Amino acid sequence: MLSDIITVTWKEWKEFLLQRGSVKGTLTNILLMVFVFGVILPLQSGRAWVESPVSLVAWAWMPLFLVTGMIADSFAGERERHTLETLLASRLSDRAILLGKVAAGVGYALFMTVLLLTVGLVTVNVSDWTGTLVLYPATTIVGFFIFGTLGACLVAGIGVLVSLRAATVRQAAQSLSIGILLLVWIPILGVMLLPQDVQQRGGRALESMNPGLVVPLLLLALAALDVLMLAIALARFQRARLILD
Repeated sequence: MLSDIITVTWKEWKEFLLQRGSVKGTLTNILLMVFVFGVILPLQSGRAWVESPVSLVAWAWMPLFLVTGMIADSFAGERERHTLETLLASRLSDRAILLGKVAAGVGYALFMTVLLLTVGLVTVNVSDWTGTLVLYPATTIVGFFIFGTLGACLVAGIGVLVSLRAATVRQAAQSLSIGILLLVWIPILGVMLLPQDVQQRGGRALESMNPGLVVPLLLLALAALDVLMLAIALARFQRARLILD
């Protein structure tokens, strides 16, 4: 089954680079992203781009946004290109197809985020060289990979459910983007609207928490949500119904 998952993942990556639009257009979009997030913003922020914990918290959200484009296309794109029937008629199992598409989206999101982080790190060191190499803290990198991967898997699971029922890629991408924005901004706006004394008490409560206990609990909660979402997606993946649609 692992070989089948890899086959689907590789197929998704090839289609993303070679068939969806043009190679030139895809590379232009990637280079533009690298230029903005790997050069312009690090130049403006300086060493804080690497050293500030706020910057790395913001980076933790990057895989969530990057995974939406590919995962929105996962089934809605196949439907638009009239290749869904061919894929479903293949010997590949339902689980291999779904997990392969999820792996493709998550893998692309993590690769691009690592690329942007690396280019940003080089930019900061070259532009603000003081004789010592500036590096991301090891704990931050480990935390980013763990939380970034689990977060991307969660969005990919949700995205598969959306793409299975969306009529077009655009519709799926819009629904996912709006959902992620709401997921990010509603809690932030909710906290900002709280009375000042409530915010202060909440801040003190967070500071008093034991990271050694809170972080593993958050990881377990995210992992449980990932498993639940993938289980729902597998249950909703009905090959016969998709062929009829």
